[in-house]
Amino acid sequence: MIKTTQEPQTAWRMCMTLEEKAGMSTLFEPVTLGPLQLPNRVVMAPMSRYRSPEGVPGEDIARYYRRRIEGGVSLIITEGSWVPHPGASDQPNAPRFYGDDALAGWKRVLDEVHAAGGKIMPQLMHRGQTEEGPGGRGARRVGPSGMFGSLGVPLKQVDEPATLRDIEDVIDSFAIAAQSAHQMGFDGIALHGGHGYIIDQFFWSATNLRTDEYGGDIAGRTRFACDLVREVRRRTAPDFPIMMRLSQWKLHDYSARLAQTPQELEAYLLPLVDAGVDIFDFSQRRFWEGEFGTDMNIAGWARKLSGRPSMTVGSVSLTNDMFDSFMGNASNVADNLAELERRLDRGDFDLVAVGRALIADPDWPRKVANGANADIVPFQPAALKELV
Repeated sequence: MIKTTQEPQTAWRMCMTLEEKAGMSTLFEPVTLGPLQLPNRVVMAPMSRYRSPEGVPGEDIARYYRRRIEGGVSLIITEGSWVPHPGASDQPNAPRFYGDDALAGWKRVLDEVHAAGGKIMPQLMHRGQTEEGPGGRGARRVGPSGMFGSLGVPLKQVDEPATLRDIEDVIDSFAIAAQSAHQMGFDGIALHGGHGYIIDQFFWSATNLRTDEYGGDIAGRTRFACDLVREVRRRTAPDFPIMMRLSQWKLHDYSARLAQTPQELEAYLLPLVDAGVDIFDFSQRRFWEGEFGTDMNIAGWARKLSGRPSMTVGSVSLTNDMFDSFMGNASNVADNLAELERRLDRGDFDLVAVGRALIADPDWPRKVANGANADIVPFQPAALKELV
């Protein structure tokens, strides 16, 4: 079990430069989460870049991640990488976490990040049921009930529900990828259980209409994720950190909710804790928006209800959210870090994931630590076209 502790001064004195310049703000305090020792709480959020031809990350990807560690990030969560299942992806330039060529590319990334003094976890993902037609490599797309919806496309059934053999195969593919990460020396793994990907499809009642042991009530809908986490744990190690990303909203419905009440959220989280999840990464569009009628955000609720460390994300130091930016609108630097610090000081969450701000400016942590917010490079959609 991962617990949050503060490092004694003698253990992290070598990491003090950044923290001293930040005046020891909570954001730049060191933190220990089980075996994961971090010099500060700034994490690079997983963001797809589609710069890995045929799924193989190259030297430019290794430089890209190393540059963020050199800029002051403590932990990298890589962009989503596809597990070795035929229906996982049909994106040729998204990285995969299987095959000798792709794993060699990831080993280069790992070595660069470690050489710069950072930590890194690959985010493992599977798209699940998407639009009609064959998936990656011509394979049948797999989802709990064959339901699909996307931005502007309402939910509908487009395929047959996954068989029990399909479910076993998908779980096996995640476990194989996790085992590779552990053997290669990564500092943990991150499982994508949000945003309508396959784990989230099993979680949500609107996409999981099953009546067997993998459907029905919340206990049934969490079984797939729990079985997956247990198998990952079995093939890695008892102290290998497992992070899971969750989300309330869906790509085709921003107002959708995985859990309507704290009691429902607790019913999702506690089985995952029992299965072996160490850290919850709760995605939201704006970190300052509260949940369940309170001013505490969903990452705060996850920490409170689960007893596990949590990570927040969502428009940190930016004026608009991710989807507005991706529609072509620039995002100026926002003065919302004081509110972030207030929530950190209150103990709402342990880690802060920074996304678009780090795409635009790899030195974001050092500039914030030095109080040089005016020097931060604002995010522009054009930044997505290159690896800085």
